Amino acid sequence: MDTAALVRAAKRGDREALVRLIMKEKQDYYRLAYAFTGNRADALDAMEDMIVILHENIRRLRQEAAFPSWSRTILVNCCKSILRQRKQVVSLEVVPETAAADSWQRTDEAIMLERQLTQLGEKQQEVLRLRYYLDLDYQTIAGMLKIPLGTVKSRLAGALRQLQKAMEVNEDA
Repeated sequence: MDTAALVRAAKRGDREALVRLIMKEKQDYYRLAYAFTGNRADALDAMEDMIVILHENIRRLRQEAAFPSWSRTILVNCCKSILRQRKQVVSLEVVPETAAADSWQRTDEAIMLERQLTQLGEKQQEVLRLRYYLDLDYQTIAGMLKIPLGTVKSRLAGALRQLQKAMEVNEDA
């Protein structure tokens, strides 16, 4: 059954169809939630919240084809809500996948990068995570965050400039 047919069935109250819709994208949902929250428990909590909201509001969805972006937008909002509730700083872990000899240097670089990322504003961190950690295009990011495309580009450019400056200062020190 294709996505549109599953959405129509879910809108009629078929819980199994909604479960199938969610299970089709579960890995993508988890990666998105983890990129935002920085830990497994919060990512799973956000996914649970998203599922409840989807179940309660699926009938309001007008276009079946919009389900993937609609559900991801809901997930992003759930992640933001969890972070606000817990007042956490989002951890952006970069796990080295190279040999052990390179691990120490890469770990130091990852720690330095994370330290610099935490100095950025929440909105700048958000677009950086979506663009570079999840490899989403600008238009998708704009749709998920409900901001203009130009805003996505300017936040990203500003964040990259700040990171570059900060990294240059650290290299000189």
